[in-house]
Parts: sequence; structure tokens; C-alpha cells
Amino acid sequence: MATESRSETPEKGRASFGFRDVDVDAKQGMVNDVFHKVASRYDLMNDLMSAGLHRIWKDAMVSWLTPPRNRPFEVLDVAGGTGDVSFRIVERSQKSATATVCDINASMLEVGRERAEKRGLADHVSFVEGNAEELPFEDGRFDAYTIAFGIRNVPRIDQALKEAYRVLKPGGRFLCLEFSDVDVPGLDKVYNFYSFNVIPAMGKAVAGDSESYRYLVESIRRFPHQERFAEMIRQAGFAKVSYRNLTGGIAAIHSGWKI
Repeated sequence: MATESRSETPEKGRASFGFRDVDVDAKQGMVNDVFHKVASRYDLMNDLMSAGLHRIWKDAMVSWLTPPRNRPFEVLDVAGGTGDVSFRIVERSQKSATATVCDINASMLEVGRERAEKRGLADHVSFVEGNAEELPFEDGRFDAYTIAFGIRNVPRIDQALKEAYRVLKPGGRFLCLEFSDVDVPGLDKVYNFYSFNVIPAMGKAVAGDSESYRYLVESIRRFPHQERFAEMIRQAGFAKVSYRNLTGGIAAIHSGWKI
């Protein structure tokens, strides 16, 4: 069973694609192919990878954001194509908040638009195709920037963090929910077995696609651990950076402020 270390960093000009290192400019297209394949089953994918816990974790992220109910509040939700986090934010704010979903993958965005219509939220959530490394928005526009289970798929994470800082207003909030580093003895072994043996097999059985799910598992293992990622957020300019572990560190929410 492969369990490469999170500490291994690709050489300059390279990026991790699962356990492989590829040319940094090639990664985005490879990731896009994965998400075109899984777009219609994205919620199912997250259910498989988190045993359904992603729903609770997303609720926890929105609770930490605490979108206001008595004033306008504009959120940018990056890599959130299906609208899962944006819908929660708008509904939690009793529709005081508006959300812009920005995703590089058109297939994911189409799923999100259909879901927004069905939930009666099309007037509160908009969908824009764009790259996290070069956001198509002006400086200082948003009150909050959220990204859930998306930043590990970005080829240049440092550039995406700088863009997050750029588009936030002074006083704006950055929140990132991502799979992370398990910190409970014993749980890590169970989690590794589940990740590398059960998830790809379920992906094959349920979606007819084991390789996309194997990549997604491997990408989790190559993502920086909690403290290292917190330092990357600080280097992008954010202050008061902190994080909360969820379910023994299987996932973590990182927070930062643009002061």
C-alpha cells in the first residue's frame, strides 16, 4: 500500500498529480479531465472519500464563517462548482448573502447551475468559469473567500493564495476546508487502508472509474500538513491564521484575515 510522505515537494517547474510529479503547466488539464469524469457524481465522490462526513464538515466551515443575516455579504466560493458550500452560506444568512462560484471546470458549473435552479437560489448564487490562479475579479471586492476540497488540485497553490488575498476587502475572511493530516494514533492506519483499498474499489463499482478516485486519494497525501499550509497562508499576506482539525485531522479548516 502506497503512503508517500506529505513532506515531499516537487522540484521547481513540477507539480504533484497524485503520487506522480508532472510539468506544472500540464497539471491543470489533467485535473480537469478527472473532474469532467466525476462532475455528475461529485457529491457521491465526496461521500465515498469521507464516508459522508463532508456534509458535516461543510456545515462546520459555514458555522465558523457565520455569514450575517442583517446586511449584504458577498462571498467568492472557489472550486465550488456544484454549489454545495455557496448554498449553505446563502441559506444560513437567510438570503442576505450572495455567492459567486468560480470554478475552472465547465461540467462542474453546469451541475451547480441546475442545482441552484432546483433549490430556488439562482438569484443568489452566480457561476463563473475561472482559474484560481488568475481570478477574473477586481481587487478588494469580496467579504469572504471560501474553498472546499479544491486547493490541493491547484497547480500553484501559492499563487492561488495570493489571488485570494487580492480579491478580498480589507477585513475580509479566507476559509479553506481540505483533507489533511490525521493526528490520532491508530486512526491513520485505518484511514490509509480505507483510502487506498476501499475508495478506488467503490469508485469502480459505483461510478465505473477507479483511477479518478485513486488520483484524488493520492492528491490528499501530497497536500501540505496543517502547520505547513498555515505558513503558506501567512506568506500570502494573511493575518491571524489558525486552523481547526475535524475528525482527528482527516480534514481541517484553515482561516485567515486580510488586515
